[in-house]
Amino acid sequence: MTVALMWEARAAEGRGEELLAWVREQRPGGEPLRREVFRAPQDRVLVITWWDAPYDAPLPELPEPAAELVTRAVHRWRFEPVSDG
Repeated sequence: MTVALMWEARAAEGRGEELLAWVREQRPGGEPLRREVFRAPQDRVLVITWWDAPYDAPLPELPEPAAELVTRAVHRWRFEPVSDG
């Protein structure tokens, strides 16, 4: 089974590039099947990692960045694939 972990944060005013650099440095352990990093307006940064694991498996997650780097707590979700039909 494949499970996807989603991590999303909003940078403090003017610190979007710093948050993006911080995310790129993070390697919490293990090697996902795939990792993608996105950015959006309002200095938002999104990371999605795909793992070959059961849905409820303990998996390494990105940590919380320093409080002064973000405007709120990180949002995290876990997803499992579904068929298109």
